Amino acid sequence: MELLKERIRKDGKVKGTDVLKVDSFLNHQMDVELFAEIGKEFKRRFADCDVNKILTIEASGIGIACITAQFFHCPVIFAKKNQTKNIAGEVYTSQVESFTHGRVYNIIVAKEFLGPGDKVLLIDDFLANGAALEGLAKLVKDAGAELVGAGIVIEKAFQPGGDRLRAEGLRVESLARVKGMSEENGVEFVD
Repeated sequence: MELLKERIRKDGKVKGTDVLKVDSFLNHQMDVELFAEIGKEFKRRFADCDVNKILTIEASGIGIACITAQFFHCPVIFAKKNQTKNIAGEVYTSQVESFTHGRVYNIIVAKEFLGPGDKVLLIDDFLANGAALEGLAKLVKDAGAELVGAGIVIEKAFQPGGDRLRAEGLRVESLARVKGMSEENGVEFVD
């Protein structure tokens, strides 16, 4: 998606060789018009899947998932990283190690929102090591729902997550695949 790549080149900030800060338009301050284009592209790529639920993980994926859901005309479920008093009843749970935060979370989704008959599309802002997608995929499997694929805004293709998940049979569609990056040279994309 050329529009996204141009935005990353223009406003993304590389820290070291593995951190790409896109908080000015993607995951802190959000460019909703860009999100609309992202949502349209995910709809185009997954139009054949009869998606009836979108699942993401809090917090950065929520905005992207909500805009994307408008194009699929379906609800968004977000896996919470902490049990709260608002979640009563039975839940699906999975463990996820966050690349960004360097810690392990127990993610949860109330069973009333996910179950057999659901065709679920995962949406997230980044794919690095794949732990978040694996955790979300486990929730879908535990619910007896069908996982149709994962829509990723930015994939760090130099890290193992995307290749491993594809090898395991998950359909992963990434809008921008980063081959490498450095503070000196910026971001280099696959393709």
